[in-house]
Amino acid sequence: MEEHYGKYVTGELLAKWQSNPELAPGRAVSSPWPERIQIGTIEKIAKQTYRVTGEIVEVTSADLDKENAANKVPVTLIVKRFEHGWLIDDVSIGSHEANDEENHDTVYTNTEYGFRFVLPDSWKGYSIVMDKWEGSAPGSAEVSETGPMVIIRHPEWSTEDPRQDIPIMVLTLAQWDDLQHEKFHIGAAPVGPAELGRNQQYVFALPARYNFGFLKGYEEVEQIIQSRPLKPIQVK
Repeated sequence: MEEHYGKYVTGELLAKWQSNPELAPGRAVSSPWPERIQIGTIEKIAKQTYRVTGEIVEVTSADLDKENAANKVPVTLIVKRFEHGWLIDDVSIGSHEANDEENHDTVYTNTEYGFRFVLPDSWKGYSIVMDKWEGSAPGSAEVSETGPMVIIRHPEWSTEDPRQDIPIMVLTLAQWDDLQHEKFHIGAAPVGPAELGRNQQYVFALPARYNFGFLKGYEEVEQIIQSRPLKPIQVK
C-alpha cells in the first residue's frame, strides 16, 4: 500500500487505507482493472484545496489498444497543497448520481452559507431551525468561539414525538483550523465534529454524538449522512 500510494496521498489517508484496504481504489479482480482516471471537473473549494471529479476507467486486455472501456467508476478526489507538494487527502468512489439533486425532489439549499443538502423524498416538507454551536478554550468553561448551526427537521417531528434532526455546524475556515489545533473544543465528547464539506469560506460539520438520544429515525439519518448528501456551493 505504501509503495504504490505513499507518494500521492496524505499520511492520514494512507493509514485509513492500510486499516481498511477495501476502501482504497485499485484492482479488485483479475479483469477488468483500473487503467487511468479520466478527469471531469476541478473545483477550488478552499485556499490551496481542490475537489476533482472524474471516472476510473477500467479495461481488459482486449481494450488496451482501443478507446473503449470495460467499465467507468465515478470518483471524487480532494487534493491539497502541502509544503512538499500536492497530495490527495480524501477519495470517494461510487455513483455521482446517488447524490445528484436532479434525481431528487427534496433538496435544501442554503445560499447564505453556501451548500445544498440532498434528502430522501420522505423528507419533503422539512423545516429549518436555526441554532448556534459554542466552543471553549481548553480548561475553560467560558465560551470563546461560536457560530451558526442549521438544523434540518423531519416533517413528522412533533414535541410529543420528536424525531432525529440533521444538525449542520457552520464554521469559518479559521475556526476549523483552530479546532483542529485544539485551540478550543466543542462539547464534552472526546472526538470533534466530522467534516461534511466546505466551500471557499466555510466548513460544514456534523456534531459529535449528535444522535446520542437514539430518537426515532436516527438510523435513517445515519444512512443519509453516509450518502455524502452535502454539496458545497460558492457564495458571493
